[in-house]
Parts: sequence; structure tokens; C-alpha cells
Amino acid sequence: MDLNLSATQGMYVETVRRFVKTEILPGLLEVERKHAFPFSVVRRAWELGILNLSIPAVIKGFELDALSSALIIEELAYGDSGIATSAMCNDLANAVIAQHGIPSQQEAFLRPFVEEPLLASFCLTEPGAGSDNSAMTTFMVRREDGSYLLNGTKCFITNASFASQFTVFCKVGKPAGNFMACVIVPVPPPALEAIAGGFPTGREIFLPAGGCIAVGKPEDKLGQRLSNTAAVTFEEVVVTPEQIIGDRRRGFQYIIDVLDYARPMVAAIGVGLARRALAVTIDYTRERRQFGQRICDLPVARETLTAMWKKVELAKLALIKAAVTLDEKGSDRGLYASLAKNAAAEAAIFCANEGLHLHGGYGFMNEYEIAKLARDAHIIDIYEGVREVQNMIIGREIC
Repeated sequence: MDLNLSATQGMYVETVRRFVKTEILPGLLEVERKHAFPFSVVRRAWELGILNLSIPAVIKGFELDALSSALIIEELAYGDSGIATSAMCNDLANAVIAQHGIPSQQEAFLRPFVEEPLLASFCLTEPGAGSDNSAMTTFMVRREDGSYLLNGTKCFITNASFASQFTVFCKVGKPAGNFMACVIVPVPPPALEAIAGGFPTGREIFLPAGGCIAVGKPEDKLGQRLSNTAAVTFEEVVVTPEQIIGDRRRGFQYIIDVLDYARPMVAAIGVGLARRALAVTIDYTRERRQFGQRICDLPVARETLTAMWKKVELAKLALIKAAVTLDEKGSDRGLYASLAKNAAAEAAIFCANEGLHLHGGYGFMNEYEIAKLARDAHIIDIYEGVREVQNMIIGREIC
């Protein structure tokens, strides 16, 4: 395996690094304290072409391999993992359309994201069905005219307050049904002034075809405050057959396909955060002196920094393996996606926590970025499948 980046991949990385340096990092802590959604940053990312990475060439004009996408997401996360999560979730919502949608669906549901800086939401998790997707109760029932009515509630939905399209997984026929479907629900985009304000309080969307979508007040989260998260309730939403992706009985397989793509991208977020935690900690320990020498020169501190560096490098190797296996459509892509996700989450939490420790009392102050990174890191171990679920997948695949 050649671990050197191609010229094109190197260009992507340098472009995003410049973007992060000029658009994200300046004033980051102040913006984060306001909890305001950074739509101006999202718009600029869209203008640069580093949003909507999963859209196929037939719609977008060019196509990115999984490794290039992961490198872009990693660099975004080096700036802020919340912004990277919002960007990645556009692909999480749209990847299933790219993978299983027919050409007319790709044109209808993906083309708008090429033409405007829109946001999408991936609606899978429910209040009573987190890791156990089979326990979801959101369902659609067929009507005499061939359309369906969609009802149910999803929680922890990224981009929900500002989404112009919802990708929804649901049961077919009844809440306790055995089959799952994937449906796309486009909605009118929110007013630009609402997006620019960045402080949504809730949202009620009445659809022209019938039904209502109620988006709750954004969640007040421990970390990743620059990523919008809210609950979404679908009330008698009319769904036509054209909005159903693929076979309405194979939704569970589509979930697996999307998560095999998403987990390496989550790993990329973890690697980016871990790298940032290591970088700010090295900078701090080079400047701060104790016992007559730089903290980074103290043997106990250097040992910790070395352990942090090793975690970052091993997680990056796992990420590369997962992305390459995904690009090659390997039968073991799910195995390496889970490995990368767990390795990156472990690196992010370890580096953020140990970095905070090496900052001493200053690390506990919100004016230092390491405190933010410590808050942000924990969700990487949770979303898109908790650590234990990844271990279950790994155990199933190797036994």
C-alpha cells in the first residue's frame, strides 16, 4: 500500500487546511460560546467544493473516492468537529440516494445540493431505539391511492433545524413490522435570515402534499455546539412511491451500507480532533515552564505526549485502511470501518483528556481550547454506533 497522497489528494488537504486556518480557527472559542450555527462557514465550504462529498459524478460533475473524502473531513475536524459533523451528515443523508437511488431520484434529491448550500438530515435514531435499529417505531402505511402516510419521532438529528431534506428510515405497514424502508422528504428551505441568525427555537413545516414535520428546540449539548441537533416528528406526512429509495423492504441493508460509509468519516472526525488536541498540548507544554524547564522536557510529560502521538498515528492508519477497503468495495469493509471508528474515538478521548491534564488548572478553564476539545471528544465514541456495537460487529466478522 502506498501511503503517499496523490497530487489531487494533497491539493484537497492543503485547500481545507487553509480554509480551517482562515475561516474556522480565528475566534472559534467565542463563536462556540454563542452556540450560533456557523452558516457562513458552511456556505464558504460549499463554495470551495468541500461539502456534499458523496454526490456522484453524474450529478456533481466529478466524484471523490472515500479516502479523499475522509482526508477532507479530518482536516475540517482539526478546525472544529461540530462543523465537520454537520458537513459529514449531509453525506450521511445523501449517500443512500447515491448508492441506491435511480437516476431520476438522484436528479431530484441530489441536484439541489449542487446548486445551493443546503443542509440535509439523516433520520435514524429514535428515543426508544438507539443502537437497536430494529426497535424503531416510525412507520409508513399505504393508502388506497398508492401513496403512504409517515408517522413517528426521531431524535438527535443533525442539521434538523436548517434541513431542506430529510432521509428517513421507517418500518413498513406498522410500527412492529419486520421490513424497513428509506424515504426522502424534501421541504422548503428555512428563511435565510433564520439561518444567518443561528438561534432557532423550533420549526413547524406544513408540506404541500399533506402532513407536518415538527422540529424541536435545538439540544443543549455538552460539546460539538457548532453542530445543530434536534428531535424531528413526522405527522401524517404524505410520501409518494417516487420518494422511496430502492426496495421498500430492504431498508435495513441500506442502513448497513450507509454506516459502512459513515463510520470511516466519523473516524476521520476523531483523528482530526485527536491531532488538534495533540497540537495545542505540544504548543502549551513548549511555552509553559515548571521546575526550571519546559513541561514538554519533563520525562513524565514527554511520556504522555508520546502516548498521544502514538494514538493519533495508529488511528490514522486504521482510517486509511478503512477508507481504502471501502473504495475497493471489500467484503470486510464493515469490519475495518468499525475498527477505524473505535480507534479514532479512543484517540480523540485519550488525547483530549491527557492534553487537558498536561494543561493543569488552565485546561479546566474554557478560555483554553483543550477544554472545548475534551467536551467535543466524547460524542465520537457514541454516534453512528457506540463502542460496544463496533466490538460486536468486529467479533461477528472475525469469528
